[in-house]
Amino acid sequence: MDPLDRAQVLLICDLCKRAALQSHCELCQINLCKACVGEHLSDSSKRHNVVPYKHRTSNPNVNYPICSKHIQKHCELYCEKCEICVCSTCLSSDEHKGHNLTNVYQNPTFIKEILNKDLKELEKRILPTYEEIASDLNTEKVNLVEKHYEKLITEVNNKGADWHREIDNIVNQKKSEIDEMKSKHLAVLNKEENEIKQITLDLKQSIHDMKKILDSDNISLTSAYKSRNAEFRSLPPKVNVSLPSFCPHPVNTYQFHQMFGSLSALSITIDEDSYTMKTPEAVSCPPVKPLLDVPKLIITVETGCQYLLRRVACLSDEKIWTCGNEKNLKLYNLQSTLLKSIQTKSGNIPGDITVTKSGDLVYTDPDTRTVNIVKNDQIQEVIRLQGWKPHYVCSTSSGDLLVTMVSDDDKQAKVVRYIDFKQKQTIQYDSEGYPLYSSFYINTNKYITENRNLDICVADCEAHAVVVVNQAGNLRFRYTGRPSNTRGTFNPYSITTDSQSQILTADFSNHSIHILDQDGHFLSYIDNCDIELPYGLCIDTSDNLFVAEYDSGYVKKIKYMSTMF
Repeated sequence: MDPLDRAQVLLICDLCKRAALQSHCELCQINLCKACVGEHLSDSSKRHNVVPYKHRTSNPNVNYPICSKHIQKHCELYCEKCEICVCSTCLSSDEHKGHNLTNVYQNPTFIKEILNKDLKELEKRILPTYEEIASDLNTEKVNLVEKHYEKLITEVNNKGADWHREIDNIVNQKKSEIDEMKSKHLAVLNKEENEIKQITLDLKQSIHDMKKILDSDNISLTSAYKSRNAEFRSLPPKVNVSLPSFCPHPVNTYQFHQMFGSLSALSITIDEDSYTMKTPEAVSCPPVKPLLDVPKLIITVETGCQYLLRRVACLSDEKIWTCGNEKNLKLYNLQSTLLKSIQTKSGNIPGDITVTKSGDLVYTDPDTRTVNIVKNDQIQEVIRLQGWKPHYVCSTSSGDLLVTMVSDDDKQAKVVRYIDFKQKQTIQYDSEGYPLYSSFYINTNKYITENRNLDICVADCEAHAVVVVNQAGNLRFRYTGRPSNTRGTFNPYSITTDSQSQILTADFSNHSIHILDQDGHFLSYIDNCDIELPYGLCIDTSDNLFVAEYDSGYVKKIKYMSTMF
């Protein structure tokens, strides 16, 4: 059976576009109905070869496309539903049964419509996207090469200049010491020389006097002579001086490089989903879960913390880890029952806590400069820093750790990404080379979390701002609070995000929570539920907010989003 019959399609005449075809002109490669055969043959300028359609033979001059599934077959038909060319083997599989099929060359207008559609997408959407990406890459190159790397070179040159000045000072000091020793040495030799010269003069005078006596007949002179030979035989003592020497210390190249400073590794990651295709118009989609007009306090967990509760992290929807100004990390259920208490390895107060995807607890110890993980109640040190103190930490959706840290001299702050506990990315400066995070010598409160869109969000208390960068570390926005005459200074003391990519930050001094969208636009406050001095925040899998209160030792579970979709 002819594949066209199995496909159950009706092919129409290429001339009249109405009647069913019956014949085929192999010379012109055109399909004809019974009525149009005569009209076609009336053109006597060509030697037409009209045969019944089923008896047609393929014309090697016709460039039928090769089938993508069956490479030894040519496609003579086009499936309008699947928008692909099909061969006879494709038709026999019933995959295109009931679809509207046309001859590849029968209806070029339809194919041109598809081409026009594709061309429009390429010109209006795809090409502008690539051009925009290319422009962004060029801008990034300029910023990196002309600014960031120039800044690095300047810093290295400045460090080199400091060392040159210090070496010059050392060299000048050594030269001064050498000059002083030389002066002392010469003074001793000059003194000894003068003494020898004086003795020599006395000796010469004695010789002269003795010769005068011998040449004289004066008895009185002879009688007055006293020998001084014994005096002159007693030679003066010789001054021995041990000459100083310079003993240069061998240069330890490794220590030399370590003392000079180090460059953090260049981190290059591939983000498969970073670029997004341009759309003709940006459409703002409302949140799937609307915010409640009045947030509700669901439950209060009493931790009994007597030393100022600071941090909270969800192990599950029913269990929370907490830590305060004490050496123990504590796990509670929502009935306020203490399930577990683990003392830090050093006995120090932990800086921050987070829970990994696998359910392990991670905490920072600024005093020992370490990040530690708790597995099966056993503590393992996984990161140890030099010159920097780790303070706040979060576990990302991919299992990385993001750590905020401050230099020992409190002059610098940065965010470092660790993959398998190895440093892979450092975020410290914006595109202009200015610090992203504050260092005001006050405290080290720079709380951190990752948003669903992979933005890195830091609540920088000293700067009174929420600083958000994208995954590559480029600044997206700063939120400095909503202007208000009734509220005090914005003091963000913690930060978290929910399933809608909304950012929640605790305004410590104003006893409230700010809710922002992922682009930093203010959405709402949570300022009821008797919140007092909120210091720690986390979100469970159902988008319930847990708030750790600094003074009361309470952790409050608050519902602020509707569950209605």
